[in-house]
Amino acid sequence: MTTAGLKSTPGGALRGTVRAPGDKSISHRSMILGALASGTTTVEGLLEGADVLATAQAMRSFGARVEQEGVGRWRIEGQGGFVEPSDVVDCGNAGTGVRLIMGAAAGFPLCATFTGDNSLRGRPMGRVLDPLARMGATWLGRDKGRLPLTLKGGNLRGLSYKLPMASAQVKSAVLLAGLHAEGGVEVIEPEATRDHTERMLRAFGAEVIVEDRVGVRHIRLPAGQKLTGTHVAVPGDPSSAAFPLVAGLIVPGSEVTVEGVMLNELRTGLFTTLQEMGADLVIANVRESSGEQVGDITARYSPDMKGVVVPPERAPAMIDEYPILAVAAAFAEGSTVMRGIGEMRVKESDRIALTAAGLKACGVTVEEEPEGMTVIGTARGNHPVRGGGKVITHGDHRIAMSHLILGMAAQEPVEIDEPGMIATSFPGFAELMRGLGGAIDEA
Repeated sequence: MTTAGLKSTPGGALRGTVRAPGDKSISHRSMILGALASGTTTVEGLLEGADVLATAQAMRSFGARVEQEGVGRWRIEGQGGFVEPSDVVDCGNAGTGVRLIMGAAAGFPLCATFTGDNSLRGRPMGRVLDPLARMGATWLGRDKGRLPLTLKGGNLRGLSYKLPMASAQVKSAVLLAGLHAEGGVEVIEPEATRDHTERMLRAFGAEVIVEDRVGVRHIRLPAGQKLTGTHVAVPGDPSSAAFPLVAGLIVPGSEVTVEGVMLNELRTGLFTTLQEMGADLVIANVRESSGEQVGDITARYSPDMKGVVVPPERAPAMIDEYPILAVAAAFAEGSTVMRGIGEMRVKESDRIALTAAGLKACGVTVEEEPEGMTVIGTARGNHPVRGGGKVITHGDHRIAMSHLILGMAAQEPVEIDEPGMIATSFPGFAELMRGLGGAIDEA
């Protein structure tokens, strides 16, 4: 892993057409559902970042045969279930991976110990372990369910579970555990979260019943479900596409197109927000791929963006994109208010604190709140975005990429301290941005 920092430098316009890496959420789920299924699952366009590769290795630990057949092309031979691992399962930095895997593993009579890197070991797992314990799984671990922990599954009972917070990871863990629970499971969502697990369960042959009742969503998975291997075409990740697209909006003279981006309505909150700000962001060539809508998105330099109040209920559809939205907001006119995003404080890092600190180091005014922040844009103000800061990322890939994008449009270069983790979600990020004309080099 790279130890030197990276620096982005303001330069000329960005131009070109690129493809975003495969969607991280779909990539994780294709591995896990392929391992749970009977028969062969083939995957194309898989995100080959460190997080997904950790999930692939975990699936081998649980008895599946997982092989790479080419760039982005993988084959999983599932055995219709999990077997007990012979060693500790190391999930690296993959928060999505470990939470979904624990849910899947809970359905089988096995004992598995999970760990991860320093960042993952600091993240609480209690929100997933609570419903799994109600279903009959047991676990032993550190305070608040932090890794390392040992989970013992099997003989699960059905559960109707109302999510205490909007979390696709918790919902998915309960649904995956419910595949082998007596009586099936129901998850009740006060706020709709990304629905990739429901869609992919259907693609693998399961029945999933979704009902919307007066603003509350009920997702029911009947008992006795069997999964059968299938083919998965992974669409481009909208969270990753956000970085070159925002760069196109804030670097003068730019025009950037990202092809094949997933347009699931529960993932496109950032694009909606940018358009509300007045961004020249155009979506074209909308089509369907493996049950998901995809399209090509073009971003053109937009010097007249204005700050907005982002509706808190939009947070589940863009929770990973607030750091890069904050960068776009820094170049807009007026204030962009982001609230109802307390979930950001328990991601790979405290993303509210790190986003605010990074922007302040680059001369941007940010007002931080317990569950939100307000960015005061510099457009039409007394000074442009200065840049020039050295940003401490605490190994968070989205903090790193967001501030490198900021440096391409600021007055002075921006340096980030730990670029190695960028590979967890966007391998080849620096190379892709250089190909568009951006200047990213070792610090």
